[in-house]
Amino acid sequence: MAQTDMPLAELLTHLDRLAQHSLALWDMPPNAHARLINVSENATYLVEADGGYKAILRVHREQYHTRRAIECELAWIAALKEARAVVTPDSYTGKNGQVIQEGQVDGLKVPRFMVLFEFVEGAQPDETGDLEGPFEELGETAALTHEHSKAWPRPEKFERLEWNTETVFGRAANWGNWRDAPNVTPDVAKVLEAVETRICERLDAFGTRDDRYGLIHADMRLANLLIGPNGTRLIDFDDCGFGWFLYDFATGISFMEDDPRVPALKAAWVRGYEKVRPLGEAEKAEIDTFVMLRRMALLAWIGSHIEAPEPQALAPDFARVTAELGAEWLAKSPA
Repeated sequence: MAQTDMPLAELLTHLDRLAQHSLALWDMPPNAHARLINVSENATYLVEADGGYKAILRVHREQYHTRRAIECELAWIAALKEARAVVTPDSYTGKNGQVIQEGQVDGLKVPRFMVLFEFVEGAQPDETGDLEGPFEELGETAALTHEHSKAWPRPEKFERLEWNTETVFGRAANWGNWRDAPNVTPDVAKVLEAVETRICERLDAFGTRDDRYGLIHADMRLANLLIGPNGTRLIDFDDCGFGWFLYDFATGISFMEDDPRVPALKAAWVRGYEKVRPLGEAEKAEIDTFVMLRRMALLAWIGSHIEAPEPQALAPDFARVTAELGAEWLAKSPA
């Protein structure tokens, strides 16, 4: 959520009023009601009404994306669907003819952007079950989006975040400094300083050729893959931007990097990916580097979003486990 001094409970009270008040900006049944279902970068609401009406309202975090950046996200979502590369949810145009709405209520210092999306029937794969099949599908889906992003003539003044070593580790990192996260003790920090240095060395050598780096989803977790009666859909492009294509695998195992199933899931993802795009040995050799890059980004995310429930739940052990993973990775990843 927004980096604000306001307690989360108070902020959510204001956002709830904004969500309810803003439903009138779209054509929907008069008795529609919004219910909060997720708090992360944004506040996400399920909108329901009599007659089975459902939609998803996303209230954007303040000052995270510009209006132009959101327009560019929606343009890529629409282009993916039009090209039949992957199936993505539609967004609804408001009564004023605009897809992106803006609103403010007392208690919020700045207006918030809002987008209303089609509700997608389906469920994410069960993380406690057999994940090799879903990860193979996830790999194929990632490759399809990458192939599309390479060929798609992007709109002028295309604006999205970047996900690279500078935006993870630099002074203006997207999610802040990993050193500010909870429980980064001196021993943990010593390991992670070495990890950061090694990641930067390896990815600088790997390079950003256009067959390795481009427009990516950047949050391709199983939670964003919905399997339903009408097939599988990819949702939540809020973090899409420019980065290494293989970063999308690393996002797929977010928060489960220490799971013993990860090597098998990586193999399944690569199998699916290579149904669409081949991967060279140099690329396969670097996948674990992207896993560590993502893990370090998530550590920073926990520190900068600690007011939200998920980061609070993850915080106690995340820095320590990140250092343990980093030490193992350093031992098998020469500079």
